Amino acid sequence: MSDPTQTVPTGFKREIGLFSSINILVGIIIGSGVFYLGSYILLNVQMSMGYALLAWTIGGVVSLLGGLCLAELGAMNPKAGGTYVYLSEAYHPVVGFTNEWTSILVSGAGSNAGLAIAFAMAISSLSPMSPVSVKLIAVIAIIVLSAVNFVGVKFGALVQNVFTVSKVIPIVLILFWGIFAGKETPNLSLAVPAGTNFGGVVMMIGLAVVISLWAYEGWANLNSVAEEIKNPQKNIPRAIIIALASITVIYVAFNFAIYRILPADAIKSFIDGGQMYLGTESARSIWGVAGVTLIAATMIISMFGSLNGCIMAFPREYYAVSKDGHFIPAYSWLHTKFGTPYVSIISQCVISIILALFNTLGQITALVVFASILYKMLTVFSVFIYRKKQPDAPRPYKVPLTYVTVTVAGLSMLALLVNVFMGDPRTAIIGLAVPLSGVIVYYIFFNKGSSLLPHLQQRFKKK
Repeated sequence: MSDPTQTVPTGFKREIGLFSSINILVGIIIGSGVFYLGSYILLNVQMSMGYALLAWTIGGVVSLLGGLCLAELGAMNPKAGGTYVYLSEAYHPVVGFTNEWTSILVSGAGSNAGLAIAFAMAISSLSPMSPVSVKLIAVIAIIVLSAVNFVGVKFGALVQNVFTVSKVIPIVLILFWGIFAGKETPNLSLAVPAGTNFGGVVMMIGLAVVISLWAYEGWANLNSVAEEIKNPQKNIPRAIIIALASITVIYVAFNFAIYRILPADAIKSFIDGGQMYLGTESARSIWGVAGVTLIAATMIISMFGSLNGCIMAFPREYYAVSKDGHFIPAYSWLHTKFGTPYVSIISQCVISIILALFNTLGQITALVVFASILYKMLTVFSVFIYRKKQPDAPRPYKVPLTYVTVTVAGLSMLALLVNVFMGDPRTAIIGLAVPLSGVIVYYIFFNKGSSLLPHLQQRFKKK
């Protein structure tokens, strides 16, 4: 079956500038995590503020190193699809396919579902709602933002710009207030805790860095819309570097500001009592009840912006795998008026809604993180493979200190995967089962030369 209206356009429109590119990344990455992950990091470093800030810094550096790898790949090959393209060309089309298969069923649609549920729960924190109402709000958010991105990437990017700026402002307000008006003098000593040897310190910091990496998740998503970015050879590297460097500074400075606002014993008391949202407590300390409302509103805006960015990015990957002939042809159809991969957007919307309705936030998050990190690690290491396979290919941007950068970024992600295996083997097994099922589906239906579905579709067309 073919799309009778599919005569034009033949490709995407380049409508995303540098500012919008930066905002897409910042909007996706900065969510509610900045307000509560700092508590878990403190717990893992025995309440040492110095080691906590070090963990935030290392997490940002590792993410930036991974981003530099994506910058080289994106500038070299600015096609829609991002990681799908790199994995397919560097390894084998089955690797790129299983990445998208996993994204369609788990990581991409799951990210949307998880963010939508978190968004609705944040609203419920201001105005309590029943579980059914939370699910309903989540579904409505998915539908609304899918519609926004259906009518064009320019409109979607505009929404992203507005929400990114809106959510960063309150964070920056707390940041500056705490640094310049805070009365506490935090102890930033890196002294080895009593009873802990050097190896213990390394393990302690390593686990804290793993936690911080959750807050930097999403740094590879800009490359999915590479075909719609103006002057991608320059703007992709610039956007990635500016966004990740800025986010790292914001995260470190924000947590330092909290230490300037809240006394150390109060922070410990909050965490011991299960109150992990130190950002909220800082706002309460500064502005009272109005501060709590401000932070809750910021979290709502943050998650809405993150959801919009994900809904914008993932369908471009599904478009790419379909255009290569490795998936259902309809996923590569572009709307004749809006120039968007509308079938991919609609399909993603439906699967995201199903996941949101029948899963909890915890179940979705665990699966999404494991699956996404697995393929990000493979994408980072693909820089080495590209250098070997295509040594003379034009590279407008090259990863500095290539071997060190790629190795550190890739091994850091491998450590994160091992951490999930050790802490939640059930999730890790499920996270591997989906890609493995994708291998079977690929070789039965979508492997060129020995496929079934394309032949059936061709026969259907002839009828």
